Amino acid sequence: MEVQQYIDELEGPRKPEFLELRKVIVDNLPKGFEECIGYGMIGYVVPHSIYPAGYHCTPKLPLPFLNLVMRKDIITFYHMGLYSDEKLLDWFKDEYSKFTKLKLDMGKSCVRFKKSGDIPYELIGALMQKVSVEDWVLIYEEKFKA
Repeated sequence: MEVQQYIDELEGPRKPEFLELRKVIVDNLPKGFEECIGYGMIGYVVPHSIYPAGYHCTPKLPLPFLNLVMRKDIITFYHMGLYSDEKLLDWFKDEYSKFTKLKLDMGKSCVRFKKSGDIPYELIGALMQKVSVEDWVLIYEEKFKA
C-alpha cells in the first residue's frame, strides 16, 4: 500500500484533522526522513540509503521514527524520540498545556487525540524540528541497538 492509497481509504469526521496533522509533520520533518507505510500506518523512517543497518528487530526494514494512524475517531501519533529521550519528553509535556486545555493522553511513545479540535498542531510542528536524522540515529544506537 502507498501513502496516497492509505489516505484515500480513510473515512470519518476526523479525516480533515488527520490530514492537517500529516501536513504539519511533512512541513516540519527534518531532511532525510522518508514517508512510507509501515505497520499499517503512515510512517516516517530513516531510509537504508542513510542508515544501511535498518531496524535491529527486522534489518530489512528502514529505521522507524514516527507513525501516524487514524482508527475510527481516534488519531494516534507515535514518536520514538519521546519514548527514548527524557529531556524531549519533559519538554513536550511542559509545552502541551500551553497549546491545549485538554489533558495529555499519552503512552510510552504514543499521543492519542480522541476529541475533535484537540490536536496542538503548532506544538507538533515544533516537536518535529527537534530531532534530526543524525540525532535519531545516535539516540537509537545508544538506547536500542545492543
